[in-house]
Order: sequence, then structure tokens, then C-alpha cells
Amino acid sequence: MTGAPRARAAGPLLLGVRHHGPGSARAVRAALDACPPRVVLIEGPPEADAIVGLAAEKDMRPPVALLAHAADDPGRAGFWPLAGFSPEWAAIQWALAHEVPVRFIDLPAANSLAMAAKKPPAAEPAPAAEPAPAGPSESAGPPATETETEAEADQAAPAAASAERMRVDPLAVLSEAAGYDDPERWWEDVIEHRGTGGAEAFTAVAEAMEALRAEYGHGGHEDDAVREAHMRLRLREARREFGDEVAVVCGAWHVPALGERTTATADRKLLKGLPKVKTEISWVPWTHRRLARHSGYGAGITSPGWYDHLFHAPDRPVERWLTKVAGLLRDEDFGVSSAHVIEAVRLAETLAAMRGRPLAGLAETLDAVRAVMCDGSDVPIALVRDRLVVGDILGEVPESAPAVPLQRDLTRTQRSLRLKPEALERELELDLRKETDAGRSRLLHRLRLLGVDWGTPAVSRGSTGTFRETWRLRWEPELAVRVAEAGVWGTTVLSAATAKAETEARSAKGLAEVTELAERCLLAGLSAALPVVMRSLADRAALDADVGHLAQALPALVRSVRYGDVRGTDTAALGEVAVGLAERILVGLPPACVGLDADGAAEMRRHMEAVHRAIALLSETETTGTEAGTRPHTQPHTRAHTQTDISTADMSTAETRSAESRAADGLRARWAAMLRNLAGRDGAPATPGLIRGRAARLLLDDGRLAEDEAARLMGLALSPGTQPPEAASWIEGFIGGGAGGGMLLVHDERLLGLVDRWLISVPAEAFTDVLPLLRRTFSAYDTGVRRTLGELVRRGPVADGSTGAGGQGAPAAPGFGPGLDTDRAAAVVPTVRLLLGLDPVPHANDTMEAAR
Repeated sequence: MTGAPRARAAGPLLLGVRHHGPGSARAVRAALDACPPRVVLIEGPPEADAIVGLAAEKDMRPPVALLAHAADDPGRAGFWPLAGFSPEWAAIQWALAHEVPVRFIDLPAANSLAMAAKKPPAAEPAPAAEPAPAGPSESAGPPATETETEAEADQAAPAAASAERMRVDPLAVLSEAAGYDDPERWWEDVIEHRGTGGAEAFTAVAEAMEALRAEYGHGGHEDDAVREAHMRLRLREARREFGDEVAVVCGAWHVPALGERTTATADRKLLKGLPKVKTEISWVPWTHRRLARHSGYGAGITSPGWYDHLFHAPDRPVERWLTKVAGLLRDEDFGVSSAHVIEAVRLAETLAAMRGRPLAGLAETLDAVRAVMCDGSDVPIALVRDRLVVGDILGEVPESAPAVPLQRDLTRTQRSLRLKPEALERELELDLRKETDAGRSRLLHRLRLLGVDWGTPAVSRGSTGTFRETWRLRWEPELAVRVAEAGVWGTTVLSAATAKAETEARSAKGLAEVTELAERCLLAGLSAALPVVMRSLADRAALDADVGHLAQALPALVRSVRYGDVRGTDTAALGEVAVGLAERILVGLPPACVGLDADGAAEMRRHMEAVHRAIALLSETETTGTEAGTRPHTQPHTRAHTQTDISTADMSTAETRSAESRAADGLRARWAAMLRNLAGRDGAPATPGLIRGRAARLLLDDGRLAEDEAARLMGLALSPGTQPPEAASWIEGFIGGGAGGGMLLVHDERLLGLVDRWLISVPAEAFTDVLPLLRRTFSAYDTGVRRTLGELVRRGPVADGSTGAGGQGAPAAPGFGPGLDTDRAAAVVPTVRLLLGLDPVPHANDTMEAAR
């Protein structure tokens, strides 16, 4: 820092700070109190001058960020985050409280966004948001742009790392000169733990920055010359208007440049010809977790929760912090008492004294917590780091803040559905039979269609009914950019999602894309978009003759019919298209299964399984719809009704659904006949064994194939006349691990015996060819299933003389005999009686009798 209060004749008050430093924030506030200026200048985009007054609103709660984006391309955006402990925020609050003008003096966002867009990706440093520098006391250039995702940043990591090595981190240099190996720790000892710092600290840091600038120049920050030229011009304007009663709050790295003697003409020359775009600016909520990230929009502050605590609890910070930690651990059912807190405070202070620190810092408090409250375990420490050291605080902005119409509609909808954005990830269970939950589901699906992934669908841990949905919700700050981008589609969430769905339906290239879109429209309740989607679906279904494409499209379409039934949506048109697709698959699938190689057969098996599930679901849906359609729709009794009062329209609907149900049942029977045809193919033209085995298994699971018939088909497939690789392929199709084949072999020893005898008979020269297929098949089974199969094979035939897995007589292994093993059964009797609340059995003979 620099700029201790001094006489006005000395010029403007230059307050060089560390961005997001609580010690810097306190020092700025003290300096402004001691020497009040007539205007406060802050490092930030000048476009924010028009909305800085909103920072005084009671509904404005940091952390927040200034969001600037290109008016014609909202995806090109930059953030300037501010936390409650940021020096810039402290200066803004002081100025607004004292009715002093606030102006931002950094390079306009219109220029910085245009410059960032023109930089080659490989030459760009790792993205960092302004005014959150990569180094603690230096500024890291223009704000991060939304066009570069974190994945892209990771791909460009080698080039970015090379560029980063060329950039100077002032705190790293100063801390190393002071004998510290950690810049954060040096800064805490010198500034954060010494109250407001004092004039000597301001002057010392200023002189250090001057020395570093003299040694390293711009230090690898090529854009600093342009930015600092603009800052000097804005500073000259303020001095002409207010004299020398001007306070400037900026990164300490820029202080020497602002005090440099240059001419206005030279500064304007540096700014001449800069690219420019039209921009819009607003306030958006931010999070402590985002401040802690070193990439994307992060500020590189590793402990924002700790810094926030230091700023708001300057007196007895260690005691207050450890009390917070104890409260968190108690909430998580850890046994922590006030005695633990007292002992942890003593240990932290002792560690600080031993390490020569003026006050216990974060390292000392965490060491004390680990030793005293966590019994040396790092598991609770991870919780403390996540919840307190970083934290999940989400800021708020007032409704009067500028926002695109879509954002305003989203805010109103969130409020009406009582679905508040939160930084902490949480699970949301929805019951679609309730109006509020159904509205929440529609909103989340519409946002996902618009690319605003506030919620992610998750697997429900409770009921698996279609009337339940589970979501994982977390609001990330960059979602504000996604909302701004989606604003081109409409002014409300409903109209924007509808417009985007219609556009995607017209531009879709494949049938599967349209069917997936139809499903998403039903989930989102976009009934206005369905006619366009259905026309596109019908056109592509009529022109597409590829069985694979049809098979990919059918499952999503059938799910759409089912979802529509749950949500009360009319899906008759979708049902007709689904039945039509299924009919075409029935005709085209058998010829498509001929002459396939191994990869083609595996893909066709997946298609066949998906179609099998879809047809079963379609039949189930139609049956449910018929039952629902034949029930009279009764309302609360305002006049007499009888169960026979069914209107003509209801009768028509019931008849239509009944016809659809009969069609679906007939479709399922024809599908089963087609599977039987595939399963029985064993001559030319050749159908791969994988397909034939899977067809037999699907029939067996559906109860349309008797166990004797399944054994006969397996015997044919594993007969000596079948080549071993083809036989192994049939086995993979029939008992593949994903279909529960292991349990089938466990419970049907005839099938296990057939497989075992065939495996024994495989010639040695062919065994190496079939081994990979068999390993792939059996390795998918659970460990317990494999162990049971091994025991059954080792046991051989059962003791009553019937054929076992081994095909020859052998004594039964313990625990796998045909009768009851009384010794093993007796061992569990005491436990069972205890669970049932019965008296224990006193004698061994009684135990044996109880087991029997």
C-alpha cells in the first residue's frame, strides 16, 4: 500500500491496495476518514459510473460483481468481482455514505472486451477476473471473457503456464526477499495482522513497488501501459474538476505509473486506435467459492471466508473464528465443547509465538483445530475448509439493478415458485402431482433447454415413479451470462424456450435429435412448440430408412408419451408416430441383423435392447391411458353425478385409447414373434450369435420362452458343429453381465452345466480365440456371483444324482448341497432370535432343533 494521508499540496491521495485484502480495506477506510477527498477514483470499468449508486441500496449484499458484456454478443463478457472485504468496496461504501462522487478509471470494458476477443488463445494467460489479480498486489489485465470455458483453459495450460512464468508476482518477489516461502503468509504478517497497517507500511510497499517497476518494467503485463494511460487521463480530469482533493484506490502495482510524469498527448496516443464494442453493464451476485478459483472468473483468493472473517471481526479474530469452527462441527455431530475452543485458542497462539508471527493465522488455527477438535483427522478439516475457509455465501443485488427482461422474468418466477438461487449445492426432490413442484420442474427443464444449467437431473434415491424428479441445484455466477445470451430468444423463460425449441426442430439434422427435443419440450411444458417439433419429426421419420436411426429415436419418443401422460399433456400425436416407428423397425430389423461384424453386432444388440424396452413401455403406457380414459372425470359434487354419466367426448376418448391399447398389445406380440425368429436362426443367411443369444434372453425374461426351450436353444448354439467363437458370441448375448446373466446361471444349473460342458470341449487351438469373449462376459458379474458360480462348478452334480454343472459325479461342497446344512443354519439362530426379541436358546440340541 501507499498513500498515507498527507498535505493536499503533495497531490492526490494514491492508495495502492491488494485486491480483496481485508487489511487493505481497513487501511483505505482509515485513510479516507483521516483525509476526506472530494472524489474517489477506483480501478474499474468507467461504464459502471452510472450504476455505482446501487451499492448503497439495502438489498445489495456482497459478494457481487460488475458484469459487462457485448450488446450484440452477450457471450463476450467480463466480471469485476467485489467482496465485502475488498478495498474497492470499502471505498465505494465510504464515498456513498459521505455523498462523495465515485468514478471508475480503468480501461473501459468496451475496449478490454474487444482486445480480449482479438488475442490468440495460445498467447492468452490463464483467465482471471478483474479487479481480482493473479498476484495478490498486481492487476492481471482485462477481465476474463465468457467465450473461454474452463476446459479450454485447461487445454491451453502449457502455453498459459509459459506466459505466466514471464509475469512478475510482486508479492512473491517481496516475500522471498523477506525470507518467506509463502507470499500469502508474508502479506498476512506485514499487513493483515497489523491493524490498519500504519503510514510506514504504506510507504514501504509503495517504495517496494517503485523498485520492482524499475527492475522489471511492466513485469510481463503488456496491457498495463494502455490501462495506466487511461487511468492517468481520468485522474487529470478529476484534478481539473476537484483540485488535488482526489483519492485513488488501485492495485499497488499501478501506483508508480500513476505518479509518473507524462503528458496527456502521450497517453492519448497510446489509446488511439483501440478496438471497441458496444457494451452493457449490470450488477450480478457473486460467491466466495468463485473468488477462490484460480481460473475462469476466479480471483485467486484461496481463503475468502477467512478474509471475510478478519475484516468483520478485527477484535479477537482467533477466538471468534474457532467458535465458528466449533459451531460447524457440532452441527455435523462432532463432540466439540467450549473447553475444546479454549484449548484450541491457546494452542493457536502458542504456535504463532513459536513461528514468530504477530498473530495466529489461518495455518495456526487449522493446526489447532486438527489437534484439539478433530483428534488429528483431516476429514473434518476438509469440511472446515469447504464451509468456512472458502464458504458458500451468495451475494444479492437489488431489483432496480439493470438486467435483461429474461433475467427479470426468471427472478419473478423463482420468487413465485419459492425456488431461491443458492451457492451451496443441494438436492431437490419434486413430486409432479403437486402444482408447485410441477412448476419448478418445468422451469428447470426450460432453463436447461436455454443452456442455463442451474439444475442437473439426478437419480432419485426414493421412489422411481415417473411422478418424481430429483435435481441437483447450484447457482454459479456465470449463469447470469447464460441468461443474457438466452435473452435473444425471448423476454420470458417460456417464450425464449419455445422459440429456441422451434428453431432447433427446424435445423435438426437427425431423427434422434428431434425425438430428444420432443421429449425435452414435454418435460418443459412447451406445448406451443410441439406442433413445429411434430412436423419436423414426421418429415424426418418418413425419409429415414436406417434401422439404427429409427431405433435410436424410438426410446426418447416413447418416454415422451409416458411423461406426457404423467404431466397431463395430450400426446396422441406422439403415440401415433411412436407406433409407426416401431412398425418400421419390426420390418427392417431382421434384414439389418444379417452379415454384421463384431462391432456392428454389438451396436445392433444395444438398439434391440432399447427398442424392446420402448415397446414394453409403450404398451404399458397405452394400457394405463386406457384405464384412465375410461374413468369418469368427476369434480366436487355441486350436483348429482353417477358413475354412468360419461359424456360423448369421454366415450370417444375411451374408444380411441382402447384402439391404441389394442394396437400396442398387437405390436408387442409381433415384436416377440420377431425375436423368436431371430433366436431360432442358425443357418444362412448368418445372423451373429450375439444377436441370437440376446433375442433368446429377452424372450426368456419376458416369460415368452420356456426354460426347456431356452436350454434347447443353448444346446444348439453350443453343439459341436458350431465354431467356438460363434458359440462364445451366443453366450455373451444370452448371459451378458449387464442383463443379470450371472444370477440366471446360479439359479438354473442346467444352463450352467451346458456352458461348462461346452467350455470343456473347446479344442485347445480355439481356446485362445474364445477366451477374450468369455472374460468380457463373466468379468461383468458381481464378485459374489462369480464366487458362487465357482463353487457350483467345483461342486459338480448335486447329491441326488441329477446332472450338475460339472456333468459327472462329485461330492457336494460344504454349503452348496441339495438339502439343508443344519450346522450352518444353527449358527445364525441366536442372532435371528435376538432380532425377533425371543429368548435365547440355552442348549446346543435346542439350537439344532430350532434350525430344523
